[in-house]
Amino acid sequence: MSDDEYLARRFEENRTRLAAVAYRMLGSTSEADDAVQDAWLRLDRADADGVDNLPGWLTTVVARICLDRLRSRSSRREDPLDLEVPRVDELAVDPAEEAVLADSVGLAMLVVLEHLAPAERLAFVLHDMFAVPFDEIAPMVGRTPEATRQLASRARRRVQGARVETDLVRQREVVDAFLTAARGGDFDALLATLDPDVVLRVDPKVASFGFLKDAVGSREVALSFNGAAQTAELALLGGAVGAMWAPGGVPRTAFAFTIEDGVIVAIDLTMDRDVLRRLDPVPLDF
Repeated sequence: MSDDEYLARRFEENRTRLAAVAYRMLGSTSEADDAVQDAWLRLDRADADGVDNLPGWLTTVVARICLDRLRSRSSRREDPLDLEVPRVDELAVDPAEEAVLADSVGLAMLVVLEHLAPAERLAFVLHDMFAVPFDEIAPMVGRTPEATRQLASRARRRVQGARVETDLVRQREVVDAFLTAARGGDFDALLATLDPDVVLRVDPKVASFGFLKDAVGSREVALSFNGAAQTAELALLGGAVGAMWAPGGVPRTAFAFTIEDGVIVAIDLTMDRDVLRRLDPVPLDF
């Protein structure tokens, strides 16, 4: 086996965990995939022979890539290698299990994370979700270990304090009101179902049709759906109330909603078959 083949194999062994880290940081499967691919390109250019802990090196690279993207995202929004190597061999989370969690944990947690500052998000994700020590996260955010601990603590309080709607009856009321307003072209009623800072995220396949794109803010999101969703039907998605487009009874698109304090704070649209399989959309019968 050549050196290049060996390096590629080692990278693939770590891809699942790296994708889980990137997804938790960026909240987008496509952006997470891009970040992991960027990490591979950096590894391919680096002198890997001098890396004692390749999983740790890769985790740090992905974390820094994600941090840069979050900061760039924040700076654009007007309206999200000399490296210290974390000992990720000490992680308590099984990588395969973490990948499933990262895709399904999803919506409520990701909405809260979207409101964290980039450094807070990095500290919380790496420490609380992946058990990376603070003294190894600190160089990534340019702070002392104690200051990094405070970042994670502040993020933890915000996550724990988030009031995400879990009652299925209330979820149904909100989603039904949203769909009714959207279908009827009632813009004011549609706005009333949305948080002012609501986030719309669409996966690449949905975006490829050209009808919808990522959007932030109630007016932008309402404009995206005003007069639309004519054939969407209420559905249970992984135990939460959402909607689906299911021509011929076959789910093709899932509309996942995150609801906080009686209004929608995030909408995620996906046509990804793997995600649809995990969400297992079924028509709502209550």
